[in-house]
Amino acid sequence: MDEQYLISRLRQKDKVVFDFIFTYYYSGLCVYARQFTGSLDTSEDIVQDFFLSLWIKAPELPILDSLRAYLFSSVKNRCLDYLKHNRVRTRYEESVFSESANQSDDNYSPFVEAELREAIERSLEKLPPRCREVFSMSRYEGKSNQQIADQLGLSKRTVELQISNALKILRTELKPFLPLFIILFKIR
Repeated sequence: MDEQYLISRLRQKDKVVFDFIFTYYYSGLCVYARQFTGSLDTSEDIVQDFFLSLWIKAPELPILDSLRAYLFSSVKNRCLDYLKHNRVRTRYEESVFSESANQSDDNYSPFVEAELREAIERSLEKLPPRCREVFSMSRYEGKSNQQIADQLGLSKRTVELQISNALKILRTELKPFLPLFIILFKIR
């Protein structure tokens, strides 16, 4: 099909043309993105997010010549942004971990640790009983969401929701301790 026709119809938000482009390019873009990310799931997320953006911004698309070149270069740029974001996040996590390790050598670190433990206990007491139970089983006993669901007779989704709610409350309550809290509970 003529690319200029596809570009023109895409700018007019022609759903049939968009579906055609999605179907025709999706798998190739995922394979291409995987070369950058190394992960099929991440690649699919990036490509799907790109197509969503493509649909939303269709009327003002800056495609001059080649639709194919535009699609592949856009996905490449998104992959590079993703990798850059991951490097920044990794450096931040390493610096937080390094900082907390350096602080453990200081004289006041036992006091900070005791204060953190006390703050966590106070915050956990503020959680609803079932939420606290699910969170404790997950973080302190190391049980998987499925194991918790089976043991308590809940759906896995309910367990995930309870843990998510607990983390929201704890993030708010423990804001002054957030860097240490991230390390302890692996919040991402």
